[in-house]
Amino acid sequence: MSDPNSPQDWNTLAERVACHVENYLSGLEAVARGEAGSHTVPMLLLEVSQVILAGAQLGASADVILPDNWEPEVGDDPDLDQVRQGLAERLHDLDEYVEVFDPYKDTEPTAYRLSDDLVDVASDLVHGLRHYQQGRPLEALWWWQYSYFNHWGNHAGAALRALHAVVANARLDVSEEAAVAG
Repeated sequence: MSDPNSPQDWNTLAERVACHVENYLSGLEAVARGEAGSHTVPMLLLEVSQVILAGAQLGASADVILPDNWEPEVGDDPDLDQVRQGLAERLHDLDEYVEVFDPYKDTEPTAYRLSDDLVDVASDLVHGLRHYQQGRPLEALWWWQYSYFNHWGNHAGAALRALHAVVANARLDVSEEAAVAG
């Protein structure tokens, strides 16, 4: 049995997560450009679901510890405002929703925007991807895991629930209308 904390296993996990991250980022950019057309919400549901799988893999892994607890500089993160704006335009009336962010600590729902949540996730993922692309898979894993627990995991989960509600309501409303008409 191999050691789950060996460099080879960390490299394998980093490669797997990087693939999810790249797919999420390219999918998000395509949706923001309008390439999903009338399938915007289902495509976003798919993209978020797949990146949450990467988060679950990070959450199920041992804590990633950097040597000397130090993260090397990766430079400025890219400006994702164009993606945020494109998503806000595509989501129209669906962009705003409410969520109980931490079901164990929060008692009141808070207003959120899907476009903000999706780009917040992207921003955290891009930061880790830059470590990965610079040949530092351990640093990438550390960042992805830390930011998953601290930030992007909550935003992705909230966005997933909101997107699921939109898709489920649309499908169930259609089914109910068809049953009434039949």
